[in-house]
Amino acid sequence: MKQAITGYHRDEYNDWVAELACGHFQHVRHQPPFINRPWVVTQPGRQQQIGQTLSCKKCDAGEPADHFNPRKT
Repeated sequence: MKQAITGYHRDEYNDWVAELACGHFQHVRHQPPFINRPWVVTQPGRQQQIGQTLSCKKCDAGEPADHFNPRKT
């Protein structure tokens, strides 16, 4: 199910995690050639993606929302 990005935070490994409108979190990495998301490495790039959608596999599986309440960056 497609869900809009509402914000971001970093995990315990300092990787970027998108916060989705559904309440789930999803890692967003730039790891060419497997994952090409150069926008994730800069603040302006991340901000431009607010409102864009990602496929949420947790929604597809009917999982409850994630509970960590991070500071958005």
